[in-house]
Amino acid sequence: MDFEKERQEAIDAGNRALRSLRLAQKDLNSARGWGIYDMLGGGMISSLIKHSKMNDAQAHMQQAKFDLDSFSRELSDVSSYIDLSFNVADFLSFADYFFDGFLADWFMQDRINTARAQVDDAIRRVEYILQRL
Repeated sequence: MDFEKERQEAIDAGNRALRSLRLAQKDLNSARGWGIYDMLGGGMISSLIKHSKMNDAQAHMQQAKFDLDSFSRELSDVSSYIDLSFNVADFLSFADYFFDGFLADWFMQDRINTARAQVDDAIRRVEYILQRL
């Protein structure tokens, strides 16, 4: 096995995961802002924009799940050379949890904030591993 080639593949996969996570982060931040505005009486337009941003975030989070899984597989190829632990299962549930039926605006804001924190954590972990690679 060519370590340098495997290392580069892991770095590329990590960078793809970071891109997806950052896009999800951007959409979640926007959805949060629109959600706050909506709770303060923003009306139908703000509600529509918030839901649009949430749909965008969902698409990016689904892509991030795929990219994180790919990153995990690539890391396993270099794990015999470098001790790196990354449990993709920690992140696979955040998109499912986030979009599992909203009942009220307050509950939605809580889920947006939870998903934002999980995306932020995933970004930090991927960046840390990429620095070690």
